[in-house]
This record gives sequence, structure tokens and C-alpha cells, in this order.
Amino acid sequence: MAPKKDVKKPEPAKPAAAAPSPAPAAEAAPKAPAVDLSSVKLEFTQDQLDDYREAFGLFDRIGDNKVAYNQVADIMRALGQNPTNKEVMKILGNPSNEELANKRVDFEGFLPMLQTVINNPVKAGFEDYVEGLRVFDKEGNGTVMGAELRIVLCTLGEKMNEAEVDALMQGQEDENGCINYEAFIKHILSV
Repeated sequence: MAPKKDVKKPEPAKPAAAAPSPAPAAEAAPKAPAVDLSSVKLEFTQDQLDDYREAFGLFDRIGDNKVAYNQVADIMRALGQNPTNKEVMKILGNPSNEELANKRVDFEGFLPMLQTVINNPVKAGFEDYVEGLRVFDKEGNGTVMGAELRIVLCTLGEKMNEAEVDALMQGQEDENGCINYEAFIKHILSV
């Protein structure tokens, strides 16, 4: 039992637990300069700025012309961008969960963040799409069930209607109702 008491005695390590808090701050400091927002050149037209300001204002819940850090990704997506959460966190300087909820940014501070995302779009390639469809390849033979793919296209992400799915999949299914997904992706990317 003595070892258990010795294990419990080092409980004053809680101040050491506070030490990791500065550690993330130390980590955030080197990562923040990776995206130097002060050097980002804004390339927006006046019409774009007006649209962005309007969308930004819709997310301002307090009325101080600022939004919480945890809303920045949502605003970017509402404006037609598709940044990853990791990318947004990097742009924000890797804030803690508390900072995400409590820190706020104004419109002028948001614009360089948006420009950074616009300048560095995330583009998915052939292999990314193949990997995504491979999840549905239950037999591991390079095919997916056409019916299953139709359901996915109609229900997940940017939902397609049945006419769009029919047009997309026309001539892709074999006699068993299966689709070679690599050929399918090549067909889509070539259109």
C-alpha cells in the first residue's frame, strides 16, 4: 500500500498540469507565423466585400460587428469555400477550445483569413475519390453496388436529385448492377 500512497503524494503535480497550458501557447506561437495574416493581400471587388460583409453580419449574434472564432469556418463555408477544420485552426493561430468560444474577430480581421483560404483551395484528386468509394467496396473487387451509390449521392453531402444521379450513372452499371468505381471517377473527372 505504501507505493499507492507515494503515487498519490505527487498530486501537487496539478500546477504541472497548468504547465501544459503554456505549452500549447508555445506551440501556437510558432504555428501562427506560418499564416501571416498581416501580409495577405486582399483581392476582393467591392461587390464581393459587400456580400461578405452581409454574410459576416448574419453570424454576429451580439451586435458588436464581430464573430466568435468557432464561427469562422461556418462563415467561410457559407461563402462557398471548403476549408478543413485543421486549416481554419491554423489560420486562427491554433486557439484552445476556450479561445474558440470566447475570442472574437471583426470583419477586417476576417478578410485576410478568407483570402488565405481562397488562395489555397483544398483540391481532391483521383486517389482521394477512389479512397472514398473504396469504403463501399465490400468484396474488394473494385466495384460498388449501383443502388448503394445512388443512395449515397442522394442523401450525403451536397445531395443530388434522382434525375442528376441517373444522368451521372448512365451507362456505368454492369449486368449485376455494380459500378467499377475507378472507371466511374475517371468518367466524372473527364466531363
